[in-house]
Amino acid sequence: MDIQSDLNTVKGVGPVLASKFSQIGLTTVGDLLNYTPRDYNNYQNAVNIQFMQPGMVTVKGTFDNVKQRRVRRGLHITEADFSDGFSKVRVVWFNQPYRAASIKKQQYIIKGNYGLQGQRLQIVNPLVTALEQDKDQANSITPVYIERGGLKSFQISKVVNEIFKNINDIPETLPINVVNNYKLLDRSTAYKYLHLPSSNKEIEQAKQRLAFEELYIVMMAAQKMRQLNKSAPAKPIVFNQTVAQNFVTSLPFALTPDQKQVAWQILKDMQKTEPMNRLIEGDVGSGKTVVAALATVMALDAGLQVAIVAPTELLARQHYQTIKNLLDHTGHVKNIRILIGSLKQKHKKDTHQEIKTNNATCIIGTHAILQKNIKWNDLGLVIIDEQHRFGVQQRQSLHATLPTMPHILCMTATPIPRSLALTVYGELSISIIAKPPNQKANILTSITSPNSTAQMYKEIRNQLNMGHQAYIVCPLIEESTMLKAPSAQETYKTLSQTELKNYKLGLLHGKLKPDQKEEIMQQFIDKKIDVLVSTTVIEVGVDVPNATEMVILGADRFGLAQLHQLRGRVGRGTQEGHCYLLMTDSQKPTPRMQVMTNTSDGFKLAEYDLKLRGPGAIYGTRQHGEIDLRYVQLTDHKLIADVRLAVDKSSDVLENLIQYPYLAQKIQRALKLTYLN
Repeated sequence: MDIQSDLNTVKGVGPVLASKFSQIGLTTVGDLLNYTPRDYNNYQNAVNIQFMQPGMVTVKGTFDNVKQRRVRRGLHITEADFSDGFSKVRVVWFNQPYRAASIKKQQYIIKGNYGLQGQRLQIVNPLVTALEQDKDQANSITPVYIERGGLKSFQISKVVNEIFKNINDIPETLPINVVNNYKLLDRSTAYKYLHLPSSNKEIEQAKQRLAFEELYIVMMAAQKMRQLNKSAPAKPIVFNQTVAQNFVTSLPFALTPDQKQVAWQILKDMQKTEPMNRLIEGDVGSGKTVVAALATVMALDAGLQVAIVAPTELLARQHYQTIKNLLDHTGHVKNIRILIGSLKQKHKKDTHQEIKTNNATCIIGTHAILQKNIKWNDLGLVIIDEQHRFGVQQRQSLHATLPTMPHILCMTATPIPRSLALTVYGELSISIIAKPPNQKANILTSITSPNSTAQMYKEIRNQLNMGHQAYIVCPLIEESTMLKAPSAQETYKTLSQTELKNYKLGLLHGKLKPDQKEEIMQQFIDKKIDVLVSTTVIEVGVDVPNATEMVILGADRFGLAQLHQLRGRVGRGTQEGHCYLLMTDSQKPTPRMQVMTNTSDGFKLAEYDLKLRGPGAIYGTRQHGEIDLRYVQLTDHKLIADVRLAVDKSSDVLENLIQYPYLAQKIQRALKLTYLN
């Protein structure tokens, strides 16, 4: 048996069990070995109930007197007594209605926080693991796996144990000298310690090894991306001081020091004969577009074409109008075109011809403008908004159709901590516009209890009566039996009949067709809709200066970086914005939520979120193409420094990847998942 073997070849895995594994994406032995335990029950640390101290505890025993009830606000509570044969303790689960039916008359091990709740000592929301009747687990450490697709943790453990009885050596990923130099476990031992540990030290050693491997592969993929970038020649765009000065003096505002510094970094990059590959990070409203417009003017003045790519047609239209206004005095406005899917076929055909003959030199649209059917005359600069990077596939496609590679400039309003940016976007040069222009309107952020919604909606109505507009943001599209959270559909229906019944409401969410979303958003921009009830699809890029109010329902369910992105949709005009963070309950707000009211610096919030919740919080819900770092803690600066040094010394490895087939496979996969957007 090896890591490529099908799971149905493992003893004990019949068709039913194999089907359950397959439903959650686990089909091979290697897939299961990569299914990381979410926790461990350490039976060595189990204590008698009578000797428990407040804090995290592990207890062995049985359940009795299981009861369920509902309280106000729809909260579901499951309660039980847990006894170790000598003493008992109260156990309570919130919003886990399935618990009562799952508890049987057998031995369990539970792990949870023991403390005073409502004037009573109890264990709240513990992890529960059934003890196998035929196995003495009293002195072992057992992994706890996420239970999905009908699979139970103990079933997964059984299969993993069977695998380690029969598997051959697991192939090494890292070069042997890297393993030895940094005193890492070999990969086979790391997996064994991860799934079958005999001590906490073994668990830590396994995670450290796998974290090093994870980061090494990502950084090596970034190195490979840099090599690919340098291998294609680019046309240098010579800096023209007169053109730059004329553009800057024509602006109705002065550039900030940060904008000037970033602009100069870009202009210097574009003078090289290797393609620029730079990312501009800038908080919402920091002025990234005007810097990109300066780069556009410089490329156009050099006789080259520019492609500006937006993630949606709506944002493409916004960029089109903004770029036209910014380039109004440069003489290039007549050559600016928009190319999006909703345009008539004749318009598209005519624009394609103008691009081919160089009568259209600045083209603004979605990713469709980089397709093979468009014949560029002389494309010199590509500007990508909110994609974070330009992938291998897009590069290869352009390189195949163009004699030289265009310079690439990416922009993002998602604040990314430096440690994360250097790790995940290691192939890019990074510029940061940290401070927004002084004229940006202020956004007041306040935490609101569910008991205070009447006053909140009264204030929103006052703003609507003054002619302003509002967003109501919901975590879900529709009601869910699994997750008690506000849905956009139900919120739209309720507010239309109650607090906001005298106003025109619109509903926007990701399940709508693209043309429906565009139409609703355009109605909001045209002030035909007063209040837009939406999911987080409005998070990026939407610019409606007249919208001053935002309510985020269930705000404590969101990451701080995502909350910051959302609130950046208001206060974009001259009027002050107000963002209400509506909590899921009336408990005292956590320090994490209070941070939102104390700072408007997106980078500080992102750093805070990274420490608390990991890289996934920076992006909100994970999507295809985002890096998945399961073991790496990006606050572990020593690990990052060690891996970067190891990668710097691995140039010979990249040049001879054929000697490292498994590493080559991993790097190729990282390139595909991480760089193909």
